[in-house]
Amino acid sequence: KLQVRVLAGTPFCRFNARNRSPPMNLLLLADSDLLSPTVADLSDKRRLDHILQVLNPQLGDSLTVGRLNGDWGTGEVTELSRERIRLSLTLNRPPPEPLRLTLVLALPRPQQIKRILQTVAGSGVKELHLIHSRRVEKSYWQSPSIHPDAVETQLQLGLEQGCDTVMPQVHYHRQFKPFVEDTLPGLIEGRRAMVAHPYDAIACPAQVQEPVTLLVGPEGGFNEYEIGRLSELGVQAVHLGPRILKTEVAIPYLLGRLF
Repeated sequence: KLQVRVLAGTPFCRFNARNRSPPMNLLLLADSDLLSPTVADLSDKRRLDHILQVLNPQLGDSLTVGRLNGDWGTGEVTELSRERIRLSLTLNRPPPEPLRLTLVLALPRPQQIKRILQTVAGSGVKELHLIHSRRVEKSYWQSPSIHPDAVETQLQLGLEQGCDTVMPQVHYHRQFKPFVEDTLPGLIEGRRAMVAHPYDAIACPAQVQEPVTLLVGPEGGFNEYEIGRLSELGVQAVHLGPRILKTEVAIPYLLGRLF
């Protein structure tokens, strides 16, 4: 087991390397978990297994918990068994501030989308647009990985890992041209607009203060036509150096540099 305090004032992160799930640094409670505003019952296998096997609390211990799209705080364990855990809640802290970012992402490969969604949610992105582009296989849109229920599951895992409670909003755009003509202008109005592109680009700025709309292309990047259409709208191409990064690597790199 590994214990690490990430920032002053945040709870300990307990992670068991044998557990394939991301570390659950916060137990995210849905309305269906609540018996009242101050009492919650958990009985689903995923969370029970994590609590019992990784956190291993005793009666009277406090766990870090948060209400979906609400405040977070602590939950004191008042009942504990293999079938159910009851918590007495004190939710008195607002969720962390979101990034001032709208992320537009060419639909990734199905094997990447789960990790990317977790990263997006855990990093504080609250608005995500998944779009089509020439280098996105049309079959990707049929993947079970982008079914709304599957997407919500991965976003929840990211929130639990990042100690956040506010679920990101995900929008789907299956055609590039209508998105660029009808939707993108509203997403970049009054904001700094950038597209991650390794060619004919400036270095990605750091620690920006204004709101940002960031576009990230598919593996291989946006094609020349797509970059041209974005450029016509005033979207600036930016790069992260001479190396070509996978999408799942580039996104956290970009977010860390920008904010």
